[in-house]
Formats: sequence, structure tokens, C-alpha cells
Amino acid sequence: MIQLVMEILLEEFYKTDLHGEKYIQRKVFIDEKSYQITGISKSGKSRLVKNYLLSLKKKSYLYINCKDIRINVKALNETLASFCNLNKIDTLVLDNYDPAIKFVNVSQLIITSEIPFDIETLEHLVLYPLDYEEFLAYEHKYDSSALNHFFQLGGLPPMHTISPDERAVYLQNILKSTLSSIEFDILCLCAKFMSQKLSAYTLYERLKTTRKISKDKLYASFNLLKKKNYIHQLAKYSHTRATKKIYLCDTSLKSALSLEKNFAKLFENMVYLELLKSATECYYEEGIDFYIPQNDAIILCKPFIDERRLFKKLESIEAFIFRYGIRKITVITMNKEGTISHPLSSVDIIPFDIWALGD
Repeated sequence: MIQLVMEILLEEFYKTDLHGEKYIQRKVFIDEKSYQITGISKSGKSRLVKNYLLSLKKKSYLYINCKDIRINVKALNETLASFCNLNKIDTLVLDNYDPAIKFVNVSQLIITSEIPFDIETLEHLVLYPLDYEEFLAYEHKYDSSALNHFFQLGGLPPMHTISPDERAVYLQNILKSTLSSIEFDILCLCAKFMSQKLSAYTLYERLKTTRKISKDKLYASFNLLKKKNYIHQLAKYSHTRATKKIYLCDTSLKSALSLEKNFAKLFENMVYLELLKSATECYYEEGIDFYIPQNDAIILCKPFIDERRLFKKLESIEAFIFRYGIRKITVITMNKEGTISHPLSSVDIIPFDIWALGD
């Protein structure tokens, strides 16, 4: 009886038309290969997959959202292979994949999840929130207001449709429904300490005063948040045991989860995410936001700075510049642009929007 019900449900999935609202292209794309697509909630995994499916013949694919509460996994495992064979399914999508669901033999398999699984037969594709260049595609016009919108909205595509008075609660509800209560509490603390040094032990010391939690449980939840890419850590150069700096997956989480305001830290997090999405290997050092060894370069995040303060800053890190042969120093600002003379390195002052859109 359960199998029959599941066959009826699969038939419903098969016949239902996917919603084809206007899709704005991302920098990542799907071709004929089989994929495992991972990313945080609302990063755009489902829309990416559905846009690809809409380019195929309707009868050639089957889309299943594994979060559908009508799905009985045991019955699905007993009926899915025969259903795909009977209907000549070429492409099977298991959105929000449940590892209890068995794979079936199809030409193309696509799964999406927050946590990456060790599946050698699937090419792994990571979908981060929008970077600045992708964000601009959502703007009706590109002018001086675009960067301010990016600060306000962050890189989660749905935020463009949420009214300003509802954004914080919208994000809070999404995170509460996606994460465990411990993970949510950890993320709230990470938001408070964004762009600062923060260890799992410090999190434990703070959280144990407000809730009952073991050190092992906290460490496991902290590592899971990293695995899901809700938080990122940046190591200190040549100091593997030094406390790492913590960054959020999206700057919109800062204002949604914390009352603390620090624009300089928010700006630094935004720069870090651009480096992350471009796969740039970088580290931090004392007094230096980002050191890029392969380019003999450093990046300083200074949204608002004058030349006098910048010269003082360069003097304070001159020993590092000399020791590591730094050839290029990039100072990223909100709107200042120019170059200054330095005896050891070239120093370029670049507004964030120009830097983020550059090569």
C-alpha cells in the first residue's frame, strides 16, 4: 500500500511543471555531468538546478524535493529505480538530499545539500551567496547606490524581495529552521565577533554561562557550521596554532543576529568573502588584514582613511613588508582612489566596487 502511494507521489512530481520565474545567471553553472551542489540555505541551489532542468525536455527529468514530508524513504527506495526505468528518466534531481535515499542508475544525477558528502562519482560544486559582481545583476541600475544596497542586503538572492522591515526576522527564521539551537547560538556569537580572533574554546566559555552544553558538543557544532560554510576561519601566517579570525558567510547576518555595530569589521568581512569566492589563498598577520603569499601582496581594509593615517599604518607594518618582500599593497576603501609613494612597495588605494569587479 505504501509503495503504491509513493508511486502516485512520484507521478505527481513527474507531471508537475517547475516554476520558471526569471533566472539571473550565476558564475557557476551545470552541464551534462552529475553533481553534488552544496551551499547554505537560500544561496540559490534549488533555483540553479531548476533553471538547468527547464532547458531539458520535460519528460526527461524527475525533480524531487527530499524535504517533502509526504516522502516515505523506505518506499521511495523500493520504487524510484523502477519508476525512472519505466519513464526513461535521464536526469534525476534529489534536492535537499537525504543520505538515507539510495541512488539509482540514471544518466545524470544531481543532489543538493548544505553538508558535502564524500561521493566520488559526483562533481562537487560549491554555491556561495552572491559576490558583488553577481549582486549587480539584481540591481535595476548600476550607480553609486549599488554598493550601499550590497551592504544592506548581502548576497542572499531572496533578500531583494524582502521589505526592509522584515529582513532581520526573515533571516532569523531561516537560520532557526535550518540550524540546530546550538548551531544558531554559536552563529549569533560569531556575528558579534565577526572579523576578529575567536576560538571554539572562547565560544564554549561564553555559551556555558547561558545554556547547558558540553565542550564536545560545542566543538562538533562549531565544526559543522564550518563544514556547511556558515562561518569561515582565517589562519595567521606561519602560526598554525594561533587563534584564527572568524568571518560570516554573508554580511547580512551581522545586523540580523547582533546589535553591535562596527562598519570597519563588516567591510573587512565583505572583502574576505570576495577573496574566498575567487579562491585566493590568504592569511592574516598582526596589523595586516590579508597577506597573499603567492603574489607577495597584502590587503588593508580601510573604508575611510586619509593619507596621514595611512602613512602611519604603513610605518607600523614596515618590518613585515621588508621581511617578506612585499611588492604590492592594496588599500581597499569605500570611495577613495589613488596611489602613494613607498620605498619598498607599490601602494594602490582602490574603492571596493572597482577592486571587486577587477581581474
